[in-house]
Amino acid sequence: MPTYDFSGRRLFLDAPLAAGARAALERTQANYLLNVLRLKAGDRVLVFNGRDGEWRAEVLQEGRRSAELRVAEQVRHQTAAGDLLYLFAPLKHARLDYTVQKVVEMGASALKPVFTRRTQASRVNRERMRANVIEAAEQCGILSVPEVLGEEELVSALSHLDRDRLLIFCDEDAPVANPVEALSGLRSRPEKIAVLVGPEGGFTEEERTLAGRHAYVVRLSLGPRILRADTAAVAALAVVQAVLGDWRTAGQPASA
Repeated sequence: MPTYDFSGRRLFLDAPLAAGARAALERTQANYLLNVLRLKAGDRVLVFNGRDGEWRAEVLQEGRRSAELRVAEQVRHQTAAGDLLYLFAPLKHARLDYTVQKVVEMGASALKPVFTRRTQASRVNRERMRANVIEAAEQCGILSVPEVLGEEELVSALSHLDRDRLLIFCDEDAPVANPVEALSGLRSRPEKIAVLVGPEGGFTEEERTLAGRHAYVVRLSLGPRILRADTAAVAALAVVQAVLGDWRTAGQPASA
């Protein structure tokens, strides 16, 4: 039997959570609960804030467009988030939405857009990214909400990486064709990981050289086919989580 009820309605609240606390809902949240889910006063939802675990709360309806929640009892304690940074060349609109949601589901703890020579998108809507992060966390039982970091040029982003953070550089020219073999060869399991996925046109030679100079780096091939950037994100994180990450531990759903 599953240890977690995935059918429960979940809502992210940016407010302290404790037994007896009351929280007024934003207009969009109230509309979602009252008019989309058609909940009524006395109905229960699960709430989380990324800090205080998950709680069961009761709907206190005040009208068709406004509502309040009363926090009842805690159902899951807060778990420590992993340290998995996802670095990526921004994509356009719908494909970026998809990528952000899937990266959250796959356990990233922070997302950082980086601009490369061949990046197609010139701007990043961080508010939209944040909304997609929260939506994915709500739908997937995630307790720790990943951080959306500011965009940065690739050169600068790589220079700011901690020297002891493992950089997994997704590179079609990696010397080891088998990605599992490439990661399994590490002497110890790293505590801090960064996964770097480039744009549709790939990295330039200068960018490959730059990434290869990081103090702690593994070049990772993703197989014999050319993958779109959003597909590469899921593939890379699946391999990383299976070999080095929290897929190796049994228990409740991963908490990003």
